[in-house]
Amino acid sequence: MTSATLVNILYVEDDRDIQTVAQIALEVVGGLSLKTCSSGTAALEAIKDGFLPDLLLLDVMMPVMDGPTTLAELRKLPVTQSTPVIFMTAKVQSTEMEYYQSLGAIGVIAKPFDPMDLSAQVQKIWQEKVS
Repeated sequence: MTSATLVNILYVEDDRDIQTVAQIALEVVGGLSLKTCSSGTAALEAIKDGFLPDLLLLDVMMPVMDGPTTLAELRKLPVTQSTPVIFMTAKVQSTEMEYYQSLGAIGVIAKPFDPMDLSAQVQKIWQEKVS
């Protein structure tokens, strides 16, 4: 579900510290609304409970259900079937980038990220690919 203006983000990240930093960066600095989940399973539950994100922001490396697997499961749900996705990962070699794009990612943000720049990075990708 996309709109011209980015407002709601579903952020899936298993590391609580990174989750907190990103939440501050996106909500306080960027003025966005964020629903954070610590696992792919929790993300699926959030969607089933009625959260409708404009954007999926997924960590790639997570235990049990990694980012690509989480995306595959979210794509099975009608409300997130075409929701834009950005992956966040430390693996930003060209082969990995091509793989994430082949999964439908509109962008990839490298970790570690600059908290003061994260919101601008997300907005830039959104403006270039969605709006």
